[in-house]
Amino acid sequence: MFKIVEKRILAPDIKWYNIYAPQVAKKARAGQFVILRLHDKGERIPLTIADYDREKGTVLIVFQEVGKTTKMLGMLNEGDELLDFIGPLGIPFQLEEKITNVVLIGGGVGIPAIYPKAKELFREGEKRVISIIGARNKDLLIMKEEMAKASHELLIATDDGSEGTKGFVTTVLQDLIDKKVPMDVVIAVGPPIMMKMVAKTTKPYDIYTLVSLNSIMVDGTGMCGSCRVTVDGKIKFACVDGPIFDGHKVDFDELMRRNRMYIDKERLSLEIWEKEVQR
Repeated sequence: MFKIVEKRILAPDIKWYNIYAPQVAKKARAGQFVILRLHDKGERIPLTIADYDREKGTVLIVFQEVGKTTKMLGMLNEGDELLDFIGPLGIPFQLEEKITNVVLIGGGVGIPAIYPKAKELFREGEKRVISIIGARNKDLLIMKEEMAKASHELLIATDDGSEGTKGFVTTVLQDLIDKKVPMDVVIAVGPPIMMKMVAKTTKPYDIYTLVSLNSIMVDGTGMCGSCRVTVDGKIKFACVDGPIFDGHKVDFDELMRRNRMYIDKERLSLEIWEKEVQR
């Protein structure tokens, strides 16, 4: 069993949990993920590792309550335990040594996914880290302080202009490109449409772009095939071949279609559970 040792509410429906999982913390790296399960009949859900502390044996996850399982997860408190917390899974972010200028982009709950890489690069001291984070409005903007401490420069975008630049993260990215700010690689994590637009923005300038795909997953070991994605015209499994891929080679339209496959069933499951809770 894996105990919740710290819980924070970062924004409406967005929670921060530090989980005591020493074996996972021991080998975790930026870009990897875990699959957790609440009980023996529960759904298996993948969540990106947002940070880890090898000495304390803890792993940080940040999630948004959207469906039945994430809402159930959000009801837990410090001291409660998870049945399964499997990881680290997937291939971590890997950058060539010659890369010195990195732009990290996080949208919504994609911000926690770029945080450990920003911290790692910033700590090395040999690379310049510019981070761009965005959300629909300032109330949904999370981990600003953490990202500021892990970046040489932090830029913010909100759809409604309530904080930072009014517009999308791509608005800020295009401004940096127009100003000819050096960037050897752009790393983007967030909703598929956001990652698609980031890749579309960087492609004309031939800027190497990495994305982390949040495809449907079940077992996380490549056996079920539910997380298959098309990259460079070839079928890949996000759980074992990724989740990090070259953003210019990902078929984002297919990814978004596949992610919507079970939306009706997910909505029905949530409605049934909410009625049961309200009884």
